[in-house]
Amino acid sequence: MLNRREFIHSASGMMGSAMLADLPSHWLDRDAKAWKLNYMISSCLYGYMDLDTILAEVVKNGAAAIDIWPKVHGNQREQLDELGEDQFRQLLKKHKTSLGCITQYKLGPFALAEEMKLASRFGTKIIVTGAKGEKGLTGDALKNEVKKFAQNLRPTIAQAERHDLVVAIENHSSSLIFTPDSIKWLLEFVPQKNVGIAFAPYHLEHTAEEMAALIRHIGPRLTLFYAWQHGKGSNGNMSKAEELQQLPGQGPLDFIPLLSALKEINYTGWTEIFMHSFPRGEAVAKTAGGVTAQLNVSRKYLETCISKI
Repeated sequence: MLNRREFIHSASGMMGSAMLADLPSHWLDRDAKAWKLNYMISSCLYGYMDLDTILAEVVKNGAAAIDIWPKVHGNQREQLDELGEDQFRQLLKKHKTSLGCITQYKLGPFALAEEMKLASRFGTKIIVTGAKGEKGLTGDALKNEVKKFAQNLRPTIAQAERHDLVVAIENHSSSLIFTPDSIKWLLEFVPQKNVGIAFAPYHLEHTAEEMAALIRHIGPRLTLFYAWQHGKGSNGNMSKAEELQQLPGQGPLDFIPLLSALKEINYTGWTEIFMHSFPRGEAVAKTAGGVTAQLNVSRKYLETCISKI
């Protein structure tokens, strides 16, 4: 049996546009509003390039917002301070984009008060950071440490509520929140919607199907999706071709199960095509256009995957 999309495609060839127009309007409307990814660009992919240059690339990536990073991965958060908020706002307007996220691992989850005020002034709804707590735990010890972190997070949650934004905790291999269990316990101990998950497949040593199941469990608490795989890693010298295997479509990970899960939960948050360069602070390519070209190769791969689900 043909699904709706297949029927419309077939009908357009057999009947022509005039007869296709007689199909029930809600069929056409639903197809036009098919599920898709909403892209945001991470500034650190462009190394230490200036904000004006990077912002010009946002729309070329099919994206609608920028996520700015501080040193050492990038220096665009510091550039914002140097430019001043008014001039940065003018750059956003010039390049027809917005500040969608501020990433602040350096500050951590307990020192974000001023950053939240900045985010609020720009209408930014997400700050990404990492967890704090003892690492390398398992079982009940891990559960208790996650519970302790959740309790310590209460002042941050209250601040996030006041500024109507979400603090997204990334699952990170060198962090308390790393394993599927730690993610699940965090969501259990912090029911407030102002804390979410910045989901990074790179840091999970699991199959695509296992990661898809975790996405379904996270559900509406998924705040940011990094389209990012482990590939050959990012912590040592290697060829550029090996390093680029972190990008969707260039490494071995099949993104179809993950995207299917995102579609199933009707994920409408931001997606960042992502990787780390080594050493940190280097751009993905030598020029801004080169970075964008690499990202668009991965975007095309992701869109091809979506067409199959």
